[in-house]
Amino acid sequence: MFKSVNAKNKNDYIAVLPVERKKILKALDKVIRETAPELKDFFAYSMPGYGAFDYVNYKKELIKWPVISIASQKNYVSVYVCAVVDGQYIAEKYKDELGKVNVGRSCIRFKKLEDLDIETFKKIIKLAVKNPGLV
Repeated sequence: MFKSVNAKNKNDYIAVLPVERKKILKALDKVIRETAPELKDFFAYSMPGYGAFDYVNYKKELIKWPVISIASQKNYVSVYVCAVVDGQYIAEKYKDELGKVNVGRSCIRFKKLEDLDIETFKKIIKLAVKNPGLV
């Protein structure tokens, strides 16, 4: 992120971002909210998130983990989609259709909103709602 964000919710997180990043995260929030209204806000791990599922972490603890999270990094925006279909991370499965982005397993990274194919992103969101979880 640009600086450590001491936020307790999505609005606080977005409020401290530079104008361009605010626009991107607000637009992503709107797309996610409209595409999957059933995913409730879930602010966790210093990131705005949507929906939650039970996950056993590396410490073997059962925790709640967000289905989708968004974050402003130093040089790009990240969208984390923690969902799997047929043993493959959804973001990875659709990486060639997502536009001018960089994808790594569950993470979609891009610099400008125009780089992200919104229709494919919506498809990924809908699949994530039905298939939350990690491999």
